[in-house]
Amino acid sequence: MSETTTSTASTLYDRLGRREGIARISHELIKNHLANPLVQTRFGQIKDMDQTERNVIDFFCAGSGGPNNYAGKDMLNTHRGMNISEQEFVSVIDDAIAALTTCGVEPPVRNEVLGVLWSMKAEVVRV
Repeated sequence: MSETTTSTASTLYDRLGRREGIARISHELIKNHLANPLVQTRFGQIKDMDQTERNVIDFFCAGSGGPNNYAGKDMLNTHRGMNISEQEFVSVIDDAIAALTTCGVEPPVRNEVLGVLWSMKAEVVRV
């Protein structure tokens, strides 16, 4: 693991490996979603997966303290009307933790991301 992903880095963005690390994690995350029976139908319907992946990368970069701007929809507007269940939400979080693990992100940093993801629940589930 590189020095930028250790817990001594100043921002979560740094601890996740900056844009390059976040891009790797995001790619793995989307791959996990497409293989996940609970959510694969939702993700399989996305017409422009490359744009979606860019949005995910930008969102995580901006939200983790990186210098990037995110110009996409906020979480509430992205998920409004989708009627996402708590089970789907937890399954997506499991996919995220698996992606972080596969990409070699250390447990304390994975837990930090887990906290951020759980904080978004009210903007995603049944909105």
